[in-house]
Amino acid sequence: MKQEQTKEEKLYRYLVEKYKKAVLTKTELAVELGVGKSTVDQYIAKNEGIPPYKKLGTAKNSRVVFNLFDVAKFLANTITTN
Repeated sequence: MKQEQTKEEKLYRYLVEKYKKAVLTKTELAVELGVGKSTVDQYIAKNEGIPPYKKLGTAKNSRVVFNLFDVAKFLANTITTN
């Protein structure tokens, strides 16, 4: 018997198929959230309204990436569908 996929699993598969990598950049996350990159920067500064992220380095302008699994989980919990 085939098990039904959860919304989180469907989103994860969608992201993997679309980006073909394990992490998203701030720009790619902005596309998925439907906001601008500067809005993602504001979310990071406030540390709210955004999935967990990793900062690659210690400099102020170090690259920030978002794990696809964390993004899928975040979207599944914030997006409502009919």
